[in-house]
Amino acid sequence: MQAQMLRKRIRYLLLFFFVSLVVSGLTAVPLKLESDLLRITVGAETLVGRLWPALAHWVALVQRGIAEMKQEQPFIFYGTDWLAFGHIVIAIFFIGPLRDPVKNIWVIETGMIACVLVIPMAMIFGPMRGIPFFWRLADCSFGIFGIIPLWLARNYVRRVIVLERPGAG
Repeated sequence: MQAQMLRKRIRYLLLFFFVSLVVSGLTAVPLKLESDLLRITVGAETLVGRLWPALAHWVALVQRGIAEMKQEQPFIFYGTDWLAFGHIVIAIFFIGPLRDPVKNIWVIETGMIACVLVIPMAMIFGPMRGIPFFWRLADCSFGIFGIIPLWLARNYVRRVIVLERPGAG
């Protein structure tokens, strides 16, 4: 009975991760709308913008860059479309652990490695692209928060292995 309960928890955690991965990927598509909404939310004329002027300046710069890119070089957005596609494809790999987490624990562990790799990626390439440190920290948070459900799921899978295969732990 305990293994059954653990399997249910594993599925909930992985389903949460799956949906989060798909949704975060899909946010790469409507960048113009999102940057406009972000400027309305934290722009210079808002309370947040007045309290954190560096953020307001960054958001204004990004919003202007996206607007100019949409106007003059819209084909560049094709790259963000592929980014969304990549998120969806990665999420598809988690269908295996949703079906059989013990057999597919390697997918969970690979996802954990990918979450860890978000941090050096942001910290190495962010400065090369002129990304402010506070924004790189926000990017790193995806890896930090992403690893939590995967870590929990992996620990639950290990417990299921011990419960279902005595002597395997």
